[in-house]
Amino acid sequence: MFNICLDYDMRVTEKPISSYPWYLRPFFWNQKRKYGQILKPALIWARVPRLFAAIAILYGVLDRKSSPIDPVLRSLITVRVSQINGCRFCIDINSAMLAKRTGSMNKVEALERWQESGLFENKERAVLDYVEAITYTGRQVDDGLTQRLYEYFNEDEIVELTGLIAFQNLSSKFNSALDLPAQGFCRLPESADRNNEKSNI
Repeated sequence: MFNICLDYDMRVTEKPISSYPWYLRPFFWNQKRKYGQILKPALIWARVPRLFAAIAILYGVLDRKSSPIDPVLRSLITVRVSQINGCRFCIDINSAMLAKRTGSMNKVEALERWQESGLFENKERAVLDYVEAITYTGRQVDDGLTQRLYEYFNEDEIVELTGLIAFQNLSSKFNSALDLPAQGFCRLPESADRNNEKSNI
């Protein structure tokens, strides 16, 4: 993994930090401490402060340490949804987290073609099928897929799993629509690169 310095024009611009409400600045400070920089989507969501606060709280609930959904599985979900929706920022940051949680880039690099890979366990395959049934336009969740999920999750866990997939669809579609760039957290698989991305390594 390495950092990439990006020079990129987004469809909606961020504001100077001093112009955001004071009560949002601790969020930005925490991001800078955790990631080394403030995340572009946060600065865009924060143009509507109440919306940003609601999104931040929801994300915190879904990514809490006590979540019944395993951290690696959460990362597989967020990366796969991001790949389907073409969100460069989300692929970048979520791939970095997946690599950190698994200790390698192997699953990151295999994820777009997970059906052909031997790296993924049956539980992960069931969840990835569920991710794709929810995320791809024209697909639907059927009873057979639901029964596969019940082999690994109870009803509360399926609700949380579905909530995470839905949240990542919201996040990645938002970022993709506004053309938010990767911020250099992870080496991306080649297919995730975009020809119009300006980068200096």
